[in-house]
Amino acid sequence: MAKINLKPLADRVLVEPAEAEQKTAGGIIIPDTAKEKPQKGTVVAVGNGKKDEPLTVKVGDEVLYGKYAGTEINIDGKDYLIMRESDILAIL
Repeated sequence: MAKINLKPLADRVLVEPAEAEQKTAGGIIIPDTAKEKPQKGTVVAVGNGKKDEPLTVKVGDEVLYGKYAGTEINIDGKDYLIMRESDILAIL
């Protein structure tokens, strides 16, 4: 995991999405156009939380999030999602 020079504000977190599946369980290769958007990733940066709501996730946590959660951003050629902590469904 590379060092990210970005500090999310308030209750936002920066997540590096997991790679989309390349093959099905049966070994069929999935083309890029049919790949499911991953719904899990690794937290790479966190904000300070809100005054009355501290963050419960920390850098390095593997998390599950909603299918359409967050905003996609590109930093140094790598794709990330920035989202509110409330968009995170679970810590793995």
